[in-house]
Amino acid sequence: MRTKPGRSGLRITVPLTIAALVAMLASGCGSSGSSGSTSASASSAGSAPSLAPIHGTYTPKIDPSNFVATIDNRYWPLKPGTTFHYVGVKLAAHQTDNEVVTHQTKQILGIPCTVVKDTVSEHGTPVERTFDWYAQDKYGNVWYMGENSLEKKHGRMVRASDSWESGVKGGKPGIIMPGNPQPGQRYRQEYYPPGQALDQARVLKLDGSITVPYGGNHTGLLVTSERSPLEPQTEQKYYSPGLGEVDERVVKGHHEEFHLVNITHSGA
Repeated sequence: MRTKPGRSGLRITVPLTIAALVAMLASGCGSSGSSGSTSASASSAGSAPSLAPIHGTYTPKIDPSNFVATIDNRYWPLKPGTTFHYVGVKLAAHQTDNEVVTHQTKQILGIPCTVVKDTVSEHGTPVERTFDWYAQDKYGNVWYMGENSLEKKHGRMVRASDSWESGVKGGKPGIIMPGNPQPGQRYRQEYYPPGQALDQARVLKLDGSITVPYGGNHTGLLVTSERSPLEPQTEQKYYSPGLGEVDERVVKGHHEEFHLVNITHSGA
C-alpha cells in the first residue's frame, strides 16, 4: 500500500540493538492498552486479534486447508481484473497510484495467494512498484503474505529492504483486513524484523464518512489506524463496504494522503 509505515518516502531508521528489538516485540511493540481489555468478540476464535496478536511471541498458525480461493471480504474485495486508481500527495510531490488485482497467484506456505501490482508514479514516471501477496481464510480475514517492493534510487528501481515473504528468513504473515472488524480490535499486519516491517492496526469505528472524487460522499465506513513501532508516523484508512479502500492519510508525521478517483475492470 501507498503509505505503509516501513515503506514510506520519509524513512527514519531507528538504531536498535537486537536485545532492545526483541524486548519491544515481546511487550507488544509498544502499543497502548492491554490484552485483558479486549472484548469477547475480539478474542473469539477466528478473529483478527486472536489469530494475529500484537502482544507476546508472534507465532501465527497457518493451515492451507483453512483458506479459500476467493478474496471477497466486504471491506477488501480483490476481484482479478480490477484496478483501483488513486491520486494524492507525499510531502510536496503529487503522485498517482494504480493498484491492479492481477489474475496471477503465488504459492506461499502452501496457499495460492492473489498478486496485487501497486505502482506509484510522479509526473507519469514510476517511483515505487510493489507486488503484494494476499490470501483469505475461512473466517473472512485477508492475510498479508508478503511483498516484493521496488523503489527508485539513482534513476533505477531497486529492491527495498522491507521486502519480505512469509516463511522466508523469519517473515511471518499478518492480517491486512479482519473478517469481522469491531471497534477497538488490534492486530498485526506483517512481521519481518530484519526489514523493520512490523505494521499493526487498530479498528477505530464502523460508521465513518468521507468525501472522495469517486462516488462523492461515502458513509458507513470502516476506519482504521495503522502504525509501526519503529516509525514516527500514524495513518488512517477508510474502507467502503463492497468497494474497498477509498481514502488514506497520514495523521501523525509528514504530509501524505491519497483519494480514490476511479475503479476500472478488465477481463484480461
